[in-house]
Amino acid sequence: MSPSELTQAALASFEQVLSGTPGFRARPGQQAMAQRIASAMATVTLGEHPEPVGAVSVIQAGTGVGKSAAYGATMVALALALKTRLVISTATVALQEQLMTKDLPALAAVLQTPFVFALAKGRGRYVCKFKLDRLSGGTIEGAEDELFGPDDDVPPPTAAYGRQLRGDDPQARRDTLYATLSIALAGGHWDGDRDNLPEQPEAQDWATVAAERHTCTARHCPRYRDCSYYQARSRLAEAQVIVANHDLVLASVGMKTLPELDNCLLVFDEGHHLPAVALRQFSSAMDLSNLRWLDKLPRALREVSGKIQMELAQDVDTLAQQLKSALNDLARLLMDRLSVESAGYNSLHRLRHGALPPELQAPLALVQGHAAGLSAALEELASELKRMVREDPAQALGCALMYARLGQLAPRLLAVAHTSSLLLTHGDTPLAKWFEADTSSGLVVVSAHACPIVPGDLLRQHLWRQVRAAVITSATLTSCGSFDYFLQEAGLDGQAHVTTLAVDSPFDYRTQGRLVVVETAADPRDAPAYTRDMVAELMTDLRQVSHGALALFTSRLQMRAAIDALDPALLTCVLVQGQLSRSRLLAAHQARIEAGQASIIFGLQSFGEGLDLPGRLCETVFIAKLPFSPPADPVEEGRAEWLKTLGRDPFAELVVPATGVRLLQWTGRAIRTEEDQATVVCYDRRLLQQGYGQRMLSGLPPYALSRRSAQTQA
Repeated sequence: MSPSELTQAALASFEQVLSGTPGFRARPGQQAMAQRIASAMATVTLGEHPEPVGAVSVIQAGTGVGKSAAYGATMVALALALKTRLVISTATVALQEQLMTKDLPALAAVLQTPFVFALAKGRGRYVCKFKLDRLSGGTIEGAEDELFGPDDDVPPPTAAYGRQLRGDDPQARRDTLYATLSIALAGGHWDGDRDNLPEQPEAQDWATVAAERHTCTARHCPRYRDCSYYQARSRLAEAQVIVANHDLVLASVGMKTLPELDNCLLVFDEGHHLPAVALRQFSSAMDLSNLRWLDKLPRALREVSGKIQMELAQDVDTLAQQLKSALNDLARLLMDRLSVESAGYNSLHRLRHGALPPELQAPLALVQGHAAGLSAALEELASELKRMVREDPAQALGCALMYARLGQLAPRLLAVAHTSSLLLTHGDTPLAKWFEADTSSGLVVVSAHACPIVPGDLLRQHLWRQVRAAVITSATLTSCGSFDYFLQEAGLDGQAHVTTLAVDSPFDYRTQGRLVVVETAADPRDAPAYTRDMVAELMTDLRQVSHGALALFTSRLQMRAAIDALDPALLTCVLVQGQLSRSRLLAAHQARIEAGQASIIFGLQSFGEGLDLPGRLCETVFIAKLPFSPPADPVEEGRAEWLKTLGRDPFAELVVPATGVRLLQWTGRAIRTEEDQATVVCYDRRLLQQGYGQRMLSGLPPYALSRRSAQTQA
């Protein structure tokens, strides 16, 4: 099919969805979005091609546009016509669930051409039946007792105030869990997917039985034929549409877990998260305190090499002893740079300009050298085990056991090798490097960290070089009215094949919403005085709430001040983030309002995005302060420091645009449908009085704007 024919086919599919869905109303913004996607994606050439043509469409679609229908109908039609597959990537589980349970089934019911869709998850979401058999007293014989033992370096899980969770005996808890999981699998009541368990296990308990790359021998495993992870992979192979998340897409580049990115269509919904996900994916950390795994490693290496009669080129006992000693020496040096609080707070020390002090260079070089030697021994044994299984399948069980034993220790060793290497690296663009001391478990846990500071560079190198056809969409891709910040952060600036489009929400913000800016007497930069003023104003406003409201705070300290100021009547109306799980808190909020009571949610940053509270569930959003990021973020600090050395202004270039995006997200909690009437109250006068505030304001929907002096009600 020609590009024009593909475009028409995609738009016909979109029109079919509109006409075939009862109550579905066409919206101009949605139509424009579908048109842009169809025309841009129809021009690409997928797979091997002498003159490949790519296209990336960056589309901001305001709340209520109907993004998933616009990209779903057009991109599915294009994928089917091109005989390729579509990967839809999200940032949140909530959107994945919406796509899998609502949007894609509805699309499949309307389109004439049938298609199969499936959800892709990381390996660690599935149980390893091979490990579970051993731990639950199954039938695998010949396994060493410690083969899949729990990680005794990890402190027991604790609640916020030091209460141990779910039972006093961790081993009894684990034994009960593994027996229960084994019975559920055997009876066909569970498919091995952690998300399908009625109650989520503790993270450290699950980690012991989770499938993972380093312990997996794939088709050589005795449980391969009924492996939950590979069964899920088989379902993916049959699907034309795959729903994944940004982390998995980035982690899977070149790994064959998902379709080749130059031979499929991609949609990144909630695309504004991509830069942060890239930084998270390519950061590295090593623990300098919990080192008992280094006592297990040389013994495991020796025993495995002895069983397969392979002589190691390295003296692994000496190397492990030297690595442990070097890590302990490094931890002692770092403790001098960290002031550890007894109350359980983190202490953090960042290296300015990513420059390693002279006294840390030799210890880190020793760590890196010893870790590299042990990694070589580990890789040598792993390669030999794989070779043995290929040449003699009868050895599969024994080799799988030995491979899994080595693989259980591999992630920690690789983390040490990679982190120490990054800490020793110093290039033109510095890395953010920092050390932390965490006392939240009751023990001092020292760790070292390194992270790139320019997400756009990472995405250009690891993602966009592979991608041929992609749509990036979100309600918040512009900042202060421009795509420039997102394109720079996402590594898409200056690319000829990248196009942008902003389509307006169908909501009439001028008549449906109000934005009230309260001008406190205290300067917002004077945190104690400002918090007192803001809390006093907030308490007055909360008393006017008759149905649902959301109050968003920039710090726990600020939220605590507001909680402490609540009188008994208000206290009964307020639900605080963290008191209940997110789902239970939202259910309680809705139940109160349906019962005719007022209900106010107090939340932090994560509640400023993704909450969908239409109608009476949220008639007012209170914003305590402009949502600048925490001042002590080591990656943002490192990047700002680097930009200053280049003569650039990090506040104008990074801080203001990033805050503008968050403010757009926070205000977006107010109006969710075309019938909503809502008010946003912001207590930060800088929104009106500062030039950067005006920049942020220009990027918000056109609410009816008013100002209010403190102590007077509008």
